[in-house]
Amino acid sequence: MKTDDFDFELPERLIAQTPIKNRDESRMLVLDKETGNIEHKHFNEIINYLNEGDTLVLNDTKVIPARLYGVKEDTNAVIEILMLKELGENSWECLTKPAKRIKLGTVVSFGDGRLKAICTEIKEEGIRVFELKYEGILYEILDSLGEMPLPPYIHEKLEDKDRYQTVYAKNIGSAAAPTAGLHFTKELISKIEEKGINVAYVTLHVGLGTFRPVNVEDVTKHKMHSEFYVMSKETADILNKAKQENRRIISVGTTSTRTLETIMNLYGEFRECSGWTEIFIYPGYEFKAVNSLITNFHLPKSTLVMLVSALAGKDNIMNAYNEAIKEEYRFFSFGDSMFIK
Repeated sequence: MKTDDFDFELPERLIAQTPIKNRDESRMLVLDKETGNIEHKHFNEIINYLNEGDTLVLNDTKVIPARLYGVKEDTNAVIEILMLKELGENSWECLTKPAKRIKLGTVVSFGDGRLKAICTEIKEEGIRVFELKYEGILYEILDSLGEMPLPPYIHEKLEDKDRYQTVYAKNIGSAAAPTAGLHFTKELISKIEEKGINVAYVTLHVGLGTFRPVNVEDVTKHKMHSEFYVMSKETADILNKAKQENRRIISVGTTSTRTLETIMNLYGEFRECSGWTEIFIYPGYEFKAVNSLITNFHLPKSTLVMLVSALAGKDNIMNAYNEAIKEEYRFFSFGDSMFIK
């Protein structure tokens, strides 16, 4: 299976640069994975496609303002870091630019010294490990010094940084938003629950994999970066009951999907657990947890377009993407939605 099999031509004008005014008024392409049939709707109509007894699984990770601009203490050279993964004891794995300027022991200062980062390890692909020095609460410092780590294809400034968070974001730790969830409002979630649909939460902190393209020709040779996930006992109980009763499990986003599939692959059931996942889902994969998926439109040749192709079939996905381009849907993080039913 070749990476080029998942390529498509996307006009740049269709890459959404800003969120629309009302989250749940984005467009929604509905794809029947069995027939390939396509409908054009709006996201607030999702409730019409959810049945009493279904379980909707949301990723409640919260994005940290993880992009920081500082200076090297010895030369005053400007350094950008993107905090990707907390390793414990104030140690963080960071994507660094320009990485070649950062050697072991290099000190980068942010906010006139309110936060300092000392390089303790050099890794490949621009990754450095830093020990952070500060006084007070780290996330309060990041709130005042950091920027939301918007993907590189977004060039407009984000006026309201809450728009790069889901309305149910709770557990701090992501370097990117689980963007399929950006379409939900609190009111819509309440209506869904009132209809008798279970709403359950998992946490997967989105990391470097989101920013990395697939650079190998053979899909199976691609290696995913690990991301941390958590499932509570409450969520495990809801999902196990859904499985026993043969009810639909609908994941919101590829991150929720990867979490659920990881746990089912490990244990053959859902259970209270946490860990690191490197699961890579591409066509040929047999889904053990997820029946349906709410997602956005993804980058060409990305692991995400491979995942949705595994669920709905590559031909169905490519046909749906061509239709979305023809109908001028908005793509990527702030773009429109797709429901694979």
